[in-house]
Amino acid sequence: MKPGAEILFWAPPAAAFVVSLIATAVVRHLARRYGIVAEPKTDRWHKKPTAMLGGVAIFFAVNATALAFQHRLNVAILGASTFIFIIGLIDDLRHLKPYQKLIGQVIASMIVVYSGLLLPWTTYAVVNMAVTLFWLIGITNAMNMLDNMDGLAAGIAAIAAVFLAINFWSLGQVNEAILVIGFAAALVGFLLYNSNPASIFMGDCGSMFIGFFLASIALLTSTAGRTRSFLPVIAVPVLTLVIPIFDTTFVTLLRKLAGRRASQGGRDHTSHRLVALGLSESRSVWLLYGLAGLSGALALKVRQWPLHQSVAAIAGFTTVLTMAGVYLAGVRVYDADHEVRDSRLVAFLVDISYKRRVFETLLDVCLISLAYYGAYLFRFSGIVAGDPNFTAFARTLPIVVAVKIAVFLSVGIYRGIWRYTSLHDLMNLAKAALLGSLASVIVIVYAFRFEGFSRAVFILDAMFLLILMTVSRIAFRVARRMLPRPQMQHGRRVLIYGAGDAGELLLREFLNNDQLHYAPVGFLDDDPRKLGKVIHGLRVYGASNLAHICETVSAEEIIISSSKVTHERVLEVIRVCDTIGIPLRQMRIQLMPMNSWQTDVLLNDENTTAGKTAMSLLRVGGHGSTSILETRTIVRPDRHDDA
Repeated sequence: MKPGAEILFWAPPAAAFVVSLIATAVVRHLARRYGIVAEPKTDRWHKKPTAMLGGVAIFFAVNATALAFQHRLNVAILGASTFIFIIGLIDDLRHLKPYQKLIGQVIASMIVVYSGLLLPWTTYAVVNMAVTLFWLIGITNAMNMLDNMDGLAAGIAAIAAVFLAINFWSLGQVNEAILVIGFAAALVGFLLYNSNPASIFMGDCGSMFIGFFLASIALLTSTAGRTRSFLPVIAVPVLTLVIPIFDTTFVTLLRKLAGRRASQGGRDHTSHRLVALGLSESRSVWLLYGLAGLSGALALKVRQWPLHQSVAAIAGFTTVLTMAGVYLAGVRVYDADHEVRDSRLVAFLVDISYKRRVFETLLDVCLISLAYYGAYLFRFSGIVAGDPNFTAFARTLPIVVAVKIAVFLSVGIYRGIWRYTSLHDLMNLAKAALLGSLASVIVIVYAFRFEGFSRAVFILDAMFLLILMTVSRIAFRVARRMLPRPQMQHGRRVLIYGAGDAGELLLREFLNNDQLHYAPVGFLDDDPRKLGKVIHGLRVYGASNLAHICETVSAEEIIISSSKVTHERVLEVIRVCDTIGIPLRQMRIQLMPMNSWQTDVLLNDENTTAGKTAMSLLRVGGHGSTSILETRTIVRPDRHDDA
């Protein structure tokens, strides 16, 4: 790039950043002065009144920079985006009805479509117009829904704009690249005020404007992207904006399953569920930033790779997103009493999503395909469509998938529960991967006499499949361990006496049951060989200096997990706990027969935990049951006379 051209390229974004920085401060001051603020609500995330109309500053910075520096402006995009901004501004000030906003979005979208900007996804102009209309309205509302946490929408939009600018530059569309990078700079200027804790919100005038602008400007990549294949034309705009697309699809689906309106506001978005898992607001937002950057980089790569490699990469990325969605769907963001699941169809779908059998099968189809493709790619250092190796892969892929799914079913892969994946399950996965590859070879030998096939491919295939399946099965369990837990931060700090199987069982119960409100801070044990060891991230302390350890870790309670602790040792612990004023409890696992008279007593008090447990047991056991065997962990205080 020549020196003069470099100055010309960087001048617009620099100006947009400065203008946005100043304009946002001015708008914030005026919004506070005239009372244009967002008040806290139960279905919103912010907790204090916050200035609105930050979108005015973004709009002003983008358009002022565009008018000052651009020589060839796309009048349709800027005009339609301005119209959308006005609709959003009226909504912020006067609260338009949803259908009124939709009508405005349709009008603005038709302006862009009429100008000739279309997504060339089919060979039919009418279909392309309908798809483009859906794209513009969908992304506009997706960005509006994504504006649910400090800095999220502005940051995601800025990242998407940067990757769009890089794409424009690679295609030789320098004018468009300058326009979009200036748009990103304006968002960054606003983001300095909107990051957690935000002092100003963009409002609908901002979220609708940036959503529509991004969706419209992405159409310009299609005009220069018809050179090689159909997939990049689809993938580039979708992957660049995958975060708002994913969040909107995710929230809409779950709200429908829960019997709630998709347009109803709430704290059930992707970002909210990440916070519910234990991440801070800032870390949740940065995690989504990273995912947006990854998808943007993938969008740039699919233009350079062969079609089959692009398909494999997109399939893998989609699989990861799907697994993340399934995991986040299990995070409780509302009380059970507020969840609506009256419909039999809804109950059926929820049951399917809980058991995950359909999801597991579809996931394994993707993993089998990716492993088989990866084996060919690795063995032959890349394959090209049309060569004998690619032909062999394409002809046998349906056979390999069908055979391996049948083997997985017969081996019992789909009888396990992912969150409890153990070494036994991993051995079962290894057996399934090996038997699946052997069965595939046998079928291919019978069908094709194994002519033109490589033995190394099937060895690599078995290895890759085992790795992919193992990662998929333990991913949820690893995520549960890596993410901080709210109850671990706010529960009652407790030391577990006994660093053995019973102690590990008690720790799991605390980790998985937030209603107990316990936060384990370490283990105590009399065995000197366990001193200093770590169990699930918690250190094992020696029990000889109990008072000092309790003071060091700020323990509020001690629970004896093992029944092997001697009578004399229990008495010593009781005396120490009495001295330092810390409660002592002991875990006991009991099998308690529930006779009919006991059940009647429990049912008389449905508000108690025991009463609710009895009611649930009756529903499981049936009304004709007279005795129900219950296995449960009981944590109860020990008394001196019991010891």
